[in-house]
Amino acid sequence: MDAHLRKLRTALTQVDDHAVTIRAWGGKLAGVLSAGGRLLACGNGGSAAEAQHLTAELVGRFRADRQPYAAIPLHADSSSMTAIANDFGADEVYARQVRAHGRPGDVLVCLSTSGGSANVVAAARAALEHGILAWALTGPAPNPLAGLCDETVAVPADDTATVQEVHLALIHMLCDAVEEAL
Repeated sequence: MDAHLRKLRTALTQVDDHAVTIRAWGGKLAGVLSAGGRLLACGNGGSAAEAQHLTAELVGRFRADRQPYAAIPLHADSSSMTAIANDFGADEVYARQVRAHGRPGDVLVCLSTSGGSANVVAAARAALEHGILAWALTGPAPNPLAGLCDETVAVPADDTATVQEVHLALIHMLCDAVEEAL
């Protein structure tokens, strides 16, 4: 087996015990969304792409045709991001949007392969200050984001690509659990 695939297989095996957590998140998120709440998602680089993938599955569909749900990828509003970065600094680009768009009872999903991205950590802190449930998908723990969020699934892999690939599998599992619960 190729070394890349071997790393991925090992990491997937190591997070298999977290499937119950992801499925529980799906049930909780289904309740939030069906009650009119929303999901906010943030990350940088590849993690931003995965945040947008998650929100697209909820606004569009994962497997089943169903009503669309409110899900916002915070990096996708380039005008807000650049204005916030210019006026308040890069560390505030997500936190300020969490304060603007999030309501108590909503959910924020934070993606960070390092678990130390300052702007993602600030978003989690803003969520907790405003009664928004914060979940994290990170690389190896302990890390600042894992210590701050309500719940975290940390992928114990040193390779960024492997962490991101496992995060995508977990995102698909979360979407599947949301649709099952609905």
